[in-house]
Amino acid sequence: MSHLAYVGVLVCIVLGSGWLEFFLRTHVLQRGWRFLLCIIPGLVLFVAWDAYAIAQGHWFFDLDHLLGWRVIAGVPIDEVLFFIVVPLASVLTLEAVRSVRGWSVGDEGDS
Repeated sequence: MSHLAYVGVLVCIVLGSGWLEFFLRTHVLQRGWRFLLCIIPGLVLFVAWDAYAIAQGHWFFDLDHLLGWRVIAGVPIDEVLFFIVVPLASVLTLEAVRSVRGWSVGDEGDS
């Protein structure tokens, strides 16, 4: 069961912030392209960094705590999902705070 440890953390992160989309109507998932544009640069950069570090022997992932699927140059799927789930949780949290506080970012056309 320990092979689900990393995924378990990701599930807890999603549960901890995912409800904000529905109860506070943050509309993050409705603006999917905006979210993808937000996370793709970091996703590409950090997956490449992980792949390089693994190839150089700088670090490794304990397979006892992972699903075991490696997707890109030895980078586990769990790690790739981390670079999607954590930014999603961050954006959901930011949008929830903005929704509750009534904060504007400047792209809402409120000139």
